[in-house]
Amino acid sequence: MRNIPMFRVAMSPHVDEYLLNTIHSGWIGQGEIVKKFEKQLENHFENPRVLTVAAGTHGLSLALRLTGVGVGDEVISTPLTCTATNMPIMMTGADIVWSDVGRDLNIDARSIEYLITDKTKAIMVVHWGGYPCDMNEIARIAHEAGDIPVIEDCAHVWNAVYKGHKIGDCFYSDYAMFSFQAIKHLTAVDGGALCVRLDDDYDRGKLLRWYGIDRETPRTDFRCEEDIKEWGYKYHMNDVNATIGLANMYLAHENDRKAQDNARYYESNLIPFDGIDIPQISDDRESSYWLFTMLVENRSEFCHMMGSKGIAVSRVHERNDKHTCFAKFRKPLPRLESIVSKMICIPVGWWVTDEDREYIVESIKGGW
Repeated sequence: MRNIPMFRVAMSPHVDEYLLNTIHSGWIGQGEIVKKFEKQLENHFENPRVLTVAAGTHGLSLALRLTGVGVGDEVISTPLTCTATNMPIMMTGADIVWSDVGRDLNIDARSIEYLITDKTKAIMVVHWGGYPCDMNEIARIAHEAGDIPVIEDCAHVWNAVYKGHKIGDCFYSDYAMFSFQAIKHLTAVDGGALCVRLDDDYDRGKLLRWYGIDRETPRTDFRCEEDIKEWGYKYHMNDVNATIGLANMYLAHENDRKAQDNARYYESNLIPFDGIDIPQISDDRESSYWLFTMLVENRSEFCHMMGSKGIAVSRVHERNDKHTCFAKFRKPLPRLESIVSKMICIPVGWWVTDEDREYIVESIKGGW
């Protein structure tokens, strides 16, 4: 029987040599390699304002800090995501206002429009599985409501495109966070990046990610910091993670292309098929397909059938509003309720061979 996993870690064969050079260089903190990694990311995202961080979650916390979100404020967000999206909101003391989701599993722009109040300080959106949200509509709503900052959680995204704009260029948003955690398209073992739209946010974010210390201005004592005007965090990336990220960048491009090719194969062979709905298809955007999500009838039976054939499947993330720590924000979410019991993801990444994907489709058609 085959064993097709849901995720695998992609690691360049060159990373060993690069890591040894870094580890024995005498410098493993945030240094020149982090700068080099950031430059490569700037080129990829087509955005000259990229701040690497030690974890993607730190990027969201930094974005919320830059927007001034605090106690008594409201942040509109989606419950269909990793808890890492919404925990940073909790850390600010602000209230989460759940938006319903659309048919594409992303946050529903129409729902956002009716949730905005005079307490709304930010809108958090998540590109589920790498499939871009309707950013044009979200940006319009945010602008007409008084230029409410829009924060994109791009943890599932590497090379997605929306209406000709690469996700990360901040054309439609103020901030875009990316994750380089272990099983992402691009891994640095851990870490992330925050892309920003404004120069002022970039300059301030660069200070805040390292305790508020200006590390670029010459000092009389190279170890002692000058006056710190605003408190900050220890959110910076180090040269070790940056080395791994740099080594894996070419892999990320190749892996994304393979995932997209696998997804197109699934779409062409599973549409139409009774009992299966594929909700994330649109001509105006390109998904990076970190996940391939389907809606299936009798999900528990489907999961059992796939498991019996050696094919790992998963919902990947539990809806956040079910967790006790978010209990005070619970509310009816009709669309989410109607689809969440049907959602399931099948393997789609670079490790899925042509033979594997044929086997997956045959298994679905033969057993469903």
